[in-house]
Amino acid sequence: MGCCGSKHKLSEPDYKDYRSGMPPSRPVQPASQPQPVQTQKMSVPQIQAPQMRQPQPIPAPLKPSPASSRPVQGQETILGKPLEDIKQYYTLGKELGRGQFGITYLCTENSTGNTYACKSILKRKLKNKQDREDIKKEVQIMQHLSGQPNIVEFRGAYEDRQSVHLVMELCAGGELFDRITAQGHYSERAAAAICRSVVNVVHICHFMGVMHRDLKPENFLLSSKDEGAMLKATDFGLSVFIEEGKVYRDIVGSAYYVAPEVLRRSYGKEIDIWSAGIILYILLSGVPPFWAETEKGIFDAITEGELHFESQPWPSISESAKDLIRKMLTMDPKKRLTSAQVLEHPWMREGGEASDKPIDSAVLSRLKQFRAMNKLKKLALKVIAENLSEEEIKGLKAMFTNMDTDKSGTITYEELKAGLARLGSKLSEAEVKQLMQAADVDGNGTIDYIEFISATMHRYRLERDEHLYKAFQYFDKDNSG
Repeated sequence: MGCCGSKHKLSEPDYKDYRSGMPPSRPVQPASQPQPVQTQKMSVPQIQAPQMRQPQPIPAPLKPSPASSRPVQGQETILGKPLEDIKQYYTLGKELGRGQFGITYLCTENSTGNTYACKSILKRKLKNKQDREDIKKEVQIMQHLSGQPNIVEFRGAYEDRQSVHLVMELCAGGELFDRITAQGHYSERAAAAICRSVVNVVHICHFMGVMHRDLKPENFLLSSKDEGAMLKATDFGLSVFIEEGKVYRDIVGSAYYVAPEVLRRSYGKEIDIWSAGIILYILLSGVPPFWAETEKGIFDAITEGELHFESQPWPSISESAKDLIRKMLTMDPKKRLTSAQVLEHPWMREGGEASDKPIDSAVLSRLKQFRAMNKLKKLALKVIAENLSEEEIKGLKAMFTNMDTDKSGTITYEELKAGLARLGSKLSEAEVKQLMQAADVDGNGTIDYIEFISATMHRYRLERDEHLYKAFQYFDKDNSG
């Protein structure tokens, strides 16, 4: 998707089985012997040294309205300014993506003809004060960081009776892994350049008093389709302003990238370095360092923290690269490198020790498989859910009916949260949102019956041969086997 807005997140294993009691879905393991892909020369994103302004007080959430606007007075607003019509300034075009709370559109500025991305958030889906505060905080953080290297440029926010609209830079170059696998030629030097962009974002965020909390490849887009396009961080929905001395306890992020101290519910900004270290490990090997067949298995592997460099391609990867990974993925956050130390590491420095020798082409194949596996997993679960018998899903059907309080045939975020609370769940707001995102296969902001069954099926049902075979048949359209 080519926008720097609220693109629909790919399904990542979430934290529901840790606290809600709902059974986990199963990640698809990358093939053990992926086929090599043809290689060709690749241009990596250019890295610009951060030119950071000094940390500023938290800004007002909105830029001033143009003088020609005619705001609507007398209504309480989410963003703290009068209502106004975004159509006075921008024309909304085609849909670029869809998420839990709204839709991202291509938009054109009326006065200049320039194109941007507009994330339109439906206010009716912001049911409580926390939801509204989260949107306000996201606007403040994006405005605070805008203009820095490797961070999407924020243009402004507008609010009308129906929606809050966030206008930002359009990143038309697509996702990072797609560019890497499409261009082919790949080396440690290319991986180092990409990781410098990621760590630059961490460095800027921490310098300016922000903890990102959700670093992963899907949250980075290329600014354009041009060779050498800059890599940009685009999603700050889980980010927070750092409060000195505060211990953070919300479980946030995505399972493969989450730091062990997040699972222990006691963490600080060091979690961003851990996530960047996971990204680097994936960039060099094509797979995450900690993974298993269930989310609980992933979390157990993370808390054990054992890194393995025995299998391919690690024997051919430089010791300097492995040294950096170990220091970024140190279990003790106090001993973990800072962003400045990572950028000064001999392997990470521009013109440093990272080799331009091509990495095994199997790594690119694994990257492609890793990029696609979560989407395939969710589709397969949906196919299996459609083929379960009434007897197998009787209890789940009753649970869905009880949660669907307005009998609309779909479960909204508020209904899911209330239903889980009735079941005794202690999930936080952030965790319920992640559970919602994990279950919402089509990204329309609600969970339909099949999506609900897909997300809550017990593992033994998934392992039955007839269900797996029906899912296989669904994807094997030409019956080639």
